[in-house]
Amino acid sequence: MKFTDGFWQLRSGVHASYATEVRDVRLDDDRLAAYAAVKRVERRGDTLNAPLITVDAHAPAEGVIAVRLTHHAGKRRKGPDFALPGAAGRSAAVTRTEGTTAELTSGPLTLRLPTEGAFGLEFLDQDGRVLTSAGRKGTAFATVEDGGHHMFAQLALGVGETVHGLGERFTPYVKNGQVVDMWQADGGTSSEQAYKNIPFYLSSRGYGVFVNHPGKVSFEVGSEAVGQVQFSVEDQTLEYFVIAGPTPKDVLARYTALTGRPALPPAWSFGLWLTTSFTTSYDEATVTSFVDGMAERGIPLSVFHFDCFWMREYQWCDFEWDPAVFPDPEGMIARLKDKGLKICVWINPYIGQKSPLYEEGAAKGYFVETTDGDIWQWDKWQAGMALVDFTNPEATAWFQAKLKVLLDQGVDGFKTDFGERIPTGVVWHDGSDPERMHNYYTHLYNKAVFELLEEERGAGEAVLFARSAAAGGQQFPVHWGGDCWSSFEAMAESLRGGLSLSLSGFGFWSHDIGGFEGTPDPAVFKRWLAFGLLSSHSRLHGSSSYRVPWEFGDEAVDVARKFTRLKHRLMPYLYGAAAEAHRTGVPTMRPLLLEFPDDPTARTADRQYLLGPDLLVAPVFTAGGEVEYYVPEGTWTHFLTGETVTGPAWRQEVHGFDSLPLLVRQGAVLALGADESRPDGDWLTDLELRVYAPEGTGDFTRAVAVPGLTGETAATYEVVYEGGEVRVTADTDRPYTVTLVG
Repeated sequence: MKFTDGFWQLRSGVHASYATEVRDVRLDDDRLAAYAAVKRVERRGDTLNAPLITVDAHAPAEGVIAVRLTHHAGKRRKGPDFALPGAAGRSAAVTRTEGTTAELTSGPLTLRLPTEGAFGLEFLDQDGRVLTSAGRKGTAFATVEDGGHHMFAQLALGVGETVHGLGERFTPYVKNGQVVDMWQADGGTSSEQAYKNIPFYLSSRGYGVFVNHPGKVSFEVGSEAVGQVQFSVEDQTLEYFVIAGPTPKDVLARYTALTGRPALPPAWSFGLWLTTSFTTSYDEATVTSFVDGMAERGIPLSVFHFDCFWMREYQWCDFEWDPAVFPDPEGMIARLKDKGLKICVWINPYIGQKSPLYEEGAAKGYFVETTDGDIWQWDKWQAGMALVDFTNPEATAWFQAKLKVLLDQGVDGFKTDFGERIPTGVVWHDGSDPERMHNYYTHLYNKAVFELLEEERGAGEAVLFARSAAAGGQQFPVHWGGDCWSSFEAMAESLRGGLSLSLSGFGFWSHDIGGFEGTPDPAVFKRWLAFGLLSSHSRLHGSSSYRVPWEFGDEAVDVARKFTRLKHRLMPYLYGAAAEAHRTGVPTMRPLLLEFPDDPTARTADRQYLLGPDLLVAPVFTAGGEVEYYVPEGTWTHFLTGETVTGPAWRQEVHGFDSLPLLVRQGAVLALGADESRPDGDWLTDLELRVYAPEGTGDFTRAVAVPGLTGETAATYEVVYEGGEVRVTADTDRPYTVTLVG
């Protein structure tokens, strides 16, 4: 929220109070508290009829410093609060330095504040460099004309500093200059609204900031005070965490350790998913024709997804197959699984009034209620729909029991759609604050479904296809980008959203290949195929038209076949990157900033990414194949052509539909599987180690850990490149080949 009218004045009706002068500081072994007056105190009388701002600081984890600003402490905290599984507590040491300052240090991060005089906060790295600071207007509260009370903070931006993240945002990738509100909305990919609002940003200077508030947090990223990131909440308290680096990868590792690391999705989920599409007509014969058509054309398929109309109209959700269209669901699922497929079905957390479950849930008090004690309902999406109250443990168990029936039928995963349109004028079972619950609801929804899958299928076999998320939601993969148009512009929007989500702690991300709304031009579809099959997860899905490749011509079939099989070959490498995301929080799809943080151009690149540590992917956003992309420092080799290019440099190339810039980093050793038919095969059978050593490459040694299907290392190869020759030492007796490229 903006409070000022230019630099000098406040907006009409706004009264702001800024922490101005330190009046007292209390130091403990591992935390400190400062009490700041909002005006200069020159005489005793100045302490009357004036507020204090209390500033508490501690370290919830090593390298993370929490700062809590409070005006009035008596407001009852109803919750919910973000779960912080990595909060250990007592992770800091407090020292009083010479002169008039005190410091709280946790690992490589130090908070420095004055013990008397003008108030201010400085955050320093382990070398004493100031990462950011809260200056004379950096700690404050404001009241506005409608009676609202807002706490806000401002942290300084350095010259050239860029800000990234804040969830899956389809606006410009660099957030400087933007107004960003954390408020879940079903807004598609072409607006400033977002399905996944994460109040965490990552700075190019090597630190991150997490605002520990699940409600509406308003960020002004250099858009009010142009040299500051301002964030505010309508509350009496505001808590934010500054997270140390020094590298962006270190920041993400600390952030995800605090809020939860991504689970490792099963290997089969990395294959190609095909859906019925949304409003198209389909039955078992249609589904079978799609599945058989893919097999006949040599396009490996891993998952088939049934979208909304697997249930009867007006009865979403009743979790029962429409008997007029699917009279034998168990038999159909068995027949599809005999073809080697996994099965996913669409769900949402809403119960339409026509559903038999409505009366059952209403009688047991499982739905969210209005302030008058009635069941909250509306007709948007489903007629008379009610909202399952996941703050009620009995309601959660009831919802899970309905899904278990589907798992018993053979369903393997759920597309957990929706979860954004959550009302605020309601009462929750556990007394939660409705404003805080609006964003947080999706976390409870996805958590309930994911935990059921883990309980029934086992750890490592659970996977969602989720649209909405809150901070910590990365623990329940996979997430997809939501409703996009079928155009090159929407394809680029989707990528920007995925890059921002990756820098918000999410390890896995997907999108609708070809776009959701409308029917893509064949050129759009073919270009999107290459992009989609070089994403962590890959799904063909549309709204009112099918997305089987032959609907878009024979060449689309060829492109789908080529890139699906290529992804399967890459699985030993790709699943290694996935296991790394699970262990460390570093995502599988990586903005260039993560791998090249010292490269100013890499910080702003938003039309390309790295898939794992060594593969650079630059999707083509034109029908004619023209593509402009950035090559970071070093020598790189085109995976598909063998051509070498040297960076740093911008490249302009033209690619056919069966190609795109796919570059391998100098010195990389790619582990490639021999089985192109599936993503979860036996990778160690005839594994290829492809060594990239272009002319002029110096000697190097690489350790290549190839994971098994559980993500644990199944074999390790030490690859030594010396004097133009390669030596490999392996801890397995399984046969493998070595290819020296260049």
